[in-house]
Amino acid sequence: MRIAILNPNTTASMTDAVVRAARAVARPGTTVLGVTAAGSAPGIESPADEVLGAMAVLQAVHKLEAGAEPPHAYVLACFGDTGLAGVRCAARGVAVGMTEAALLTASLVAQRFAIITLPRRTLEQSVRCVRQAGLDHRCSVRAIDEPVAAVAAGSLHLLQVFVDEGRRALAEDHAEAIILGCAGLTELVQPLQLALGLPVIEGVAAAVTQAQGLLALGLQTSRAGTWSKS
Repeated sequence: MRIAILNPNTTASMTDAVVRAARAVARPGTTVLGVTAAGSAPGIESPADEVLGAMAVLQAVHKLEAGAEPPHAYVLACFGDTGLAGVRCAARGVAVGMTEAALLTASLVAQRFAIITLPRRTLEQSVRCVRQAGLDHRCSVRAIDEPVAAVAAGSLHLLQVFVDEGRRALAEDHAEAIILGCAGLTELVQPLQLALGLPVIEGVAAAVTQAQGLLALGLQTSRAGTWSKS
């Protein structure tokens, strides 16, 4: 099985981090390919960045699809699922976004949950995904004001900030699980879960397991309407 992890930004170190997270949960025998977007932005932090990122991942998918062995599945490794709809139209394999996967996973283990994302200006991207998933009655969205560049080389230095925000989510939002709202936060899963005593969900790992589950069920993207090939 071949899975391509698509990073819509141009930061290769973040691609490396999400590939490690994907390989940690992938089934034995799975080939995980990391793809860093070309011509995009270093971090997807604005509507303009989203447009650049969506174009970049779509171009990457077209290139992979034209190869001798296109992936069986694609995972969008950007919180906000930048370009996901386009990938679903272009790819023969299934395509899963980390945000959608994280939300659906959280809904199975907690009645109420909270996203903690960064930076603050991206809050609306998360709100949009929550609303689209129909989970706005169960999910709150919080943000800390750190740029995506702050986690390009790792995120453990932000652990206490996330612990504090997680505790506020528990106390004020009655959250029962936390979703990490950036692909660069994979290092925080275990220490944050230990500090808060509740499930912490990282979207890339959730998306990989869901993509493999879809393939195990023999399911592919529907071509009946919305995601039909143009």
